[in-house]
Amino acid sequence: MQKNILENEISINILRFMPEKIKQMKRDKATTLYIGPQHPGITGNMMVRLKVEGDTIVGAKTEVGYLHRAFEKLVERRNWVQSFTMMCRFCVPEPDPVEESYARAVEMLDNIEIPERAKWIRVLVLELARISSLLLWHAGQGHSLGLYTMGQWSVGDRNYVLDLFEELTGARIYHMYIWPGGVRRDFPEGFEDRVLKTMDYLEKRLEDYDNLLFENSIFQKRTQGVGYVDPKTAIEKGVVGPVLRGAGIKSDIRIDDPYEVYDKLDFIVPTQTGSDIWARALVRRVEIRQSIRIIRQVIENIPKGEVYTKVPNPQKWKIPRGDAYSRTEAVRGEVGMYVVSDGGTKPRRVHFRGAAYVHAVTLLEEVLIGQNIADVSAIMNSLGTCPPEIER
Repeated sequence: MQKNILENEISINILRFMPEKIKQMKRDKATTLYIGPQHPGITGNMMVRLKVEGDTIVGAKTEVGYLHRAFEKLVERRNWVQSFTMMCRFCVPEPDPVEESYARAVEMLDNIEIPERAKWIRVLVLELARISSLLLWHAGQGHSLGLYTMGQWSVGDRNYVLDLFEELTGARIYHMYIWPGGVRRDFPEGFEDRVLKTMDYLEKRLEDYDNLLFENSIFQKRTQGVGYVDPKTAIEKGVVGPVLRGAGIKSDIRIDDPYEVYDKLDFIVPTQTGSDIWARALVRRVEIRQSIRIIRQVIENIPKGEVYTKVPNPQKWKIPRGDAYSRTEAVRGEVGMYVVSDGGTKPRRVHFRGAAYVHAVTLLEEVLIGQNIADVSAIMNSLGTCPPEIER
């Protein structure tokens, strides 16, 4: 009895010294939780502010701009050739499709026809970049669910692809190889054989990936039915790439609006109907095999000849007035470049269309509602998020 009286007196004394605003504060069960920013990983340089009740998400807000930004304005302050060196910064895991989109836009503005061999080489580079990005995606998807062996395997195998890039372009990540007029240099001696040897190795490794990841019951339970994207919503919001194909909608620019020599190649566009993390994972799994298939066709059919159409002195090169839009199918979906020229030595306006703006803002903020906080990283990775594409 004496103890209860003492506790009541203490409570009354505490309330007496509390500010009035604190006394009137509404007690809410919801808590704000911040995911990121931290650099490592594809989605590391962005933050998602979550409102959670228990471990269930009831609100989500994407915040970006913590790393690379303002690319469009940086490009507009450089001449036509200098600008292409900025393209690889839009999305580090897969820079080559951005280089491709910019190069084709400039070529459209100045009516430049690139050599036939250069077109085949560009396709080879784009598909190698696709494989490299997909292998990195496998690492991220495994890590997001605690399966770190997947990352060790796939990142290690990705290094063999980066070896090819280093041999061809002189760089492992920022290649700056596809530029207006064609490509910077031809294959080194014996390069085709080394490409085929790498493709043979990677194709055999896919069975190991299946055993470790796709046939893993934990991975299946953590991804099936999680991160669902309604197909109707996907179309309305402009979703592209594996996220759209994972919703059962067959869409791929390489087929729908062929560029370079994709209309001469035989490959399929995989689709799934689950529209969840699992479906998007299966789409990406099949795409590795299809890229290997395309690369073999390129090596078999590539013609001899020049790889570059000479352009004027970069310091004096003036592009005729006009505008052009070109688009390329990257792993994350459509990447487009809208370029405007006022007849000068620099672009008047450059606008980049990347998949991440839709996927990591309007879509992610909606998809996360009702999900468990343990699934946030897996959902983000499955949507193909590349933050610098947003704050560009």
